[in-house]
Amino acid sequence: MTTFNQPLGGNEMPRFGGPATMMRLPTQATAEGLDACFVGIPLDVGTSNRPGTRLGPRQIRQESCMLRPYNMATGAAPFEHLQVADIGDVAINTFDLKKTVDIITEAYHKILAHNCIPLTLGGDHTLTYPILRAIAKKHGPVALIHVDAHADINDEMFGEKIAHGTPFRRAFDDGLLNNDKVFQIGLRGTGYSPEDFNWARSQGWTVIQAEECWGKSLKPMIDDIRAKIGDTPVYLTYDIDSLDPAFAPGTGTVEIGGLTTWQALEIIRGCAGLNLVGCDLVEVSPPFDPSGNTALIGANLLYEMLCVLPGVKR
Repeated sequence: MTTFNQPLGGNEMPRFGGPATMMRLPTQATAEGLDACFVGIPLDVGTSNRPGTRLGPRQIRQESCMLRPYNMATGAAPFEHLQVADIGDVAINTFDLKKTVDIITEAYHKILAHNCIPLTLGGDHTLTYPILRAIAKKHGPVALIHVDAHADINDEMFGEKIAHGTPFRRAFDDGLLNNDKVFQIGLRGTGYSPEDFNWARSQGWTVIQAEECWGKSLKPMIDDIRAKIGDTPVYLTYDIDSLDPAFAPGTGTVEIGGLTTWQALEIIRGCAGLNLVGCDLVEVSPPFDPSGNTALIGANLLYEMLCVLPGVKR
């Protein structure tokens, strides 16, 4: 009988003690034997405004200490069905972003070789591009659910092709995406021209601006997205700046008029039943939120992602 790893409980060790891992789970050096893993990428070399996301994975882990194994809302008990551990951080080159992109892709090739689903603690949004390179090599072009204030489809930033504002243009260029099944949710703010959002639409992507989400449940929206994706392998990338800064001020490129935390939960919980092959939570910048609330939200959303992975009963 398989014995699954369990988070360290609050009655075994006070929440402020114990291992500094995601949900106080056991840690191991590789993804061998795991169904899913938490992995950090402490990256902010690709940021264009406020730095600090290199500290995101550590703070998310710290704020995850209050999370318990059973999801009271959905009935999901992921640690009864999946073998999960924290495999630590990718050893990036903090002085060379281009080398770091290749380091990340190679690290995820190794994770995926064990048929393990990675749940990534970011780190700036640059990291999604090299992850998608590894994901697409294993699964082919994937569907994408991208929740963000920004489209991240710039062709260049300061003459550079690799940055946190370019990952989905690079993913498109490399043929990593199933273009009729790409959904961008929560985009908003000011821009340089209509093309800031319309370029994505011209590629067949579905763009749902934040204004379309205001004041209502997003359950019908995510139900429709789930039906359109079907059983296609899908990657979920969640930028914390998709949330209104009233909820998540600790990020580098804030925009007013964002999503709420309950809408975030509706989106992620609505992914149950999809063929999720990887997820990430990016752009948590702890220096801009001394309360820790932004990282706390990030930790909870990562747990919710774990709860909707294939194999988790609800």
